[in-house]
Amino acid sequence: MMIITNSSSRFARVYWFGLLLFAGWTAIAAAQGERRPLTLEWIFGPEGRAVASVPANAWLDDGSLVILDSRKPARERTFEKLNPATGRREPLVDAARALADLKSVAAVETDVLSWPIAFDGAGQRALYIFKGDIFVLEFANAHFRRLTSTSAEETSASFSPNGRRVAYVRDHDLYFYDLDADRENRITRDGSETLLNGTLSWVYWEEVFGRRDIGYWWAPDSQAVAYLQSDESQVDIAYFTDIKPFSPRVIRQRYARAGGPNPRVRLGIAELNKPNTTWIQIKEPFEYIVRVKWLPDGRRLSFMTMPRRQTEMSLHLADRQTGAANRVLTETDPGWVNMTDDLYFFSDGKHFLWPSERDGYMHLYRYRIDGTLANQVTKGPWALASAGGVAFWVRSALVGVDEKNDWVYFTALERSSIERHLYRAHADGSGFMRLTKEAGTHRISMSPDARYFLDRYSDIRTLPALRLHASDGAMLQTVAAPRPQLLAPYGVQLPELTTIPADDGFAMPASIMKPKGFRANRRYPVIMSVYGGASGPQVANAWQGDLLWNQFLLDAGYIVVKVDNRTATGISKQLENLIVNRVGEAETPDLVAAARWLKKQRWVDPGRVGVWGWSNGGWMTLNLMTRSGEFKAGIAVAPVVDWRYYDSKWTEGAMRTPQENPDAYERSSLIPRAKDLRGHLLIVYGSYDDNVHPYNELAFIDALVTAGKKFEMMSYPMRKHGIEDQAATLHLYRLMLDFWKANL
Repeated sequence: MMIITNSSSRFARVYWFGLLLFAGWTAIAAAQGERRPLTLEWIFGPEGRAVASVPANAWLDDGSLVILDSRKPARERTFEKLNPATGRREPLVDAARALADLKSVAAVETDVLSWPIAFDGAGQRALYIFKGDIFVLEFANAHFRRLTSTSAEETSASFSPNGRRVAYVRDHDLYFYDLDADRENRITRDGSETLLNGTLSWVYWEEVFGRRDIGYWWAPDSQAVAYLQSDESQVDIAYFTDIKPFSPRVIRQRYARAGGPNPRVRLGIAELNKPNTTWIQIKEPFEYIVRVKWLPDGRRLSFMTMPRRQTEMSLHLADRQTGAANRVLTETDPGWVNMTDDLYFFSDGKHFLWPSERDGYMHLYRYRIDGTLANQVTKGPWALASAGGVAFWVRSALVGVDEKNDWVYFTALERSSIERHLYRAHADGSGFMRLTKEAGTHRISMSPDARYFLDRYSDIRTLPALRLHASDGAMLQTVAAPRPQLLAPYGVQLPELTTIPADDGFAMPASIMKPKGFRANRRYPVIMSVYGGASGPQVANAWQGDLLWNQFLLDAGYIVVKVDNRTATGISKQLENLIVNRVGEAETPDLVAAARWLKKQRWVDPGRVGVWGWSNGGWMTLNLMTRSGEFKAGIAVAPVVDWRYYDSKWTEGAMRTPQENPDAYERSSLIPRAKDLRGHLLIVYGSYDDNVHPYNELAFIDALVTAGKKFEMMSYPMRKHGIEDQAATLHLYRLMLDFWKANL
């Protein structure tokens, strides 16, 4: 159902209609005996995963929007173009013809068009990789044009700004394809297993660019490419043994471990009509190049560098023709400087916006191009916060700049640390106002001309909706309404938001889910879900992705609680920096205090409190079970156990190198603490986890064996950090449910 509205008051009526619809569906289902039992197959299958989905979308250069609505039946799906000014939607391509062509050209059989790697800015083409080769879907004739046909795979493909070229990486070298001349061109020629051109080493992919393979940057005129070259020859090697074939292959990974060698990087500019690269001349010593961005006129390239200690981040400007570079400013922090994507250069060539946590909170500042401060744009005891994105550790709060009307648009925690709202202010800091009204979380993407924005809105009890707004906040259209009717037959229980006090009274954000028929005079077992990583909150006034899985725990009689220790909340840099040289020590007391508070509630059985988490949450689970006796049982999935096993970039930001700060690594290591384990423990990991290597779990397991401690474990062969294929997912969640029933 598409609802077109012209005011927020009309949206309010739609919103309340949605709630009434949800209630109505539930009542009808109950009355007609249509209550369906939830199954893990449904939750982790296509229907369950799509409950909270909204259409995929991308802005075009002219401010129009491309939409692919996966909620429609397969035969009705195609790319649509939405004109925000008129509200009109029209198909961009004949999907049936395109799919038939794809089968003919690439021998790919599918019932639906998939979302592409990218669209060209004019909305005439879409970019794909099928079976390791690159294709361009031309909308006008519904034809898939094959660009490459090689035994080696192509990766990291992108359109040039003018849409007439496609760049990509093959065997660690950069290429581009000229669509007009119908010809491939090679940019670099020295790529190898250890010399990477335009693609990233693992530590840069994970920690610096947030799981995005961003290793090159098109110049605005589409005539040059800036690229990162990484020399990994000195980086440590990790090994994984496959289970097949019968003489198992050994997989090698270059992994920059804490205290070990990092990739050596340099930045170059390749003019497409010239054979050689102009290397950027960086005067000051550096360890990392963490961001690269062209200035609007294309004559200069900006980049940011960091030393290994990460207490500084410097902005430099380089000349495109000569490669000469000058440092413009340096940001400092006593802990580490957080990287952001919020650098913005004004088209006047005289000013730029710069994010900084210098006053303890992430705010925007306007600088002159020579690095002198013009003014602070945002201020207050609250922080800018990301509008969306894949990785929470990559900050991206600046969603648009309207230079003509002098508005800067950004998302922030001004209203609450568990909500995200859209705001705007003039570049001099005046005119500050909030544009989103409903309490909850607003994930924002803005048109290139900053005239319109999309808002993916939800709250803790409301499924996501996708809405189109004018830049002043007025709602123009509900692109996709929430679909509570999909959950009505299952009678799901919804969370309640609250806070739990730490020992000093700090109000930790928390959510609580209670079983159906909950009675306050009955005592229930509790499962605490934790993550605990620096500025990695899991409590938010937003729809929760694990809500359906948690129904299984509720149906089994458990209360499910999420809580964020203060360093995880993202409220301020001051709180985040509490973990510096104290990883594990700083976070644990808050979460122990949460468990003790829960045990004092009359509806909690104090002898049956469990804890679990994944990745950093697995690490926190082991901390809680070895540093306290508050938990009867726990599950640690893919946990770090000693930070000397983990990567350099994240670890050294919080603890420096092991050579520089050995005591901090000794204090944080869980291996000597294995003997202090209290409670029933299940350890889970993937044998091909290239993020948190299996050395972690095996070292802790060995220490448990040495200490005579009983425990359970599950290893998923050749699964990585997410253990995410369907078979392994179903197996894991059944395993966890059985573990709780047996031990809590």
